[in-house]
Amino acid sequence: MRTAKILFRDEEAGLLTQLDDGSFTFRYDDTWVSNNDKPVISLTLPKTKKAYQSKYLFPFFFNMLPEGSNKQVVCKHHRIDQDDYFGLLMTTAKSDSIGAVRVVKIEE
Repeated sequence: MRTAKILFRDEEAGLLTQLDDGSFTFRYDDTWVSNNDKPVISLTLPKTKKAYQSKYLFPFFFNMLPEGSNKQVVCKHHRIDQDDYFGLLMTTAKSDSIGAVRVVKIEE
């Protein structure tokens, strides 16, 4: 199991987890959900206290990944399997992402 904090403008908005079977969960932080001034991170992930579950990386996060030759370079440089979308996401979206959302790996 691997987990990452989802930051929106450097504030923790929730947690993204890849379970041992390869599926994913996303859960908003309770304080984020209860604060009406805090936005959703994506229109496809409305604020709720329930965890979202998916067999695949959620499209919002998948669309943050590099593609083509950029993906090849990042994977080779960081020794990440090209099919390890979660590993790639945690590597590239921790500091270099378009928009307000960043993904920061939680070390165990």
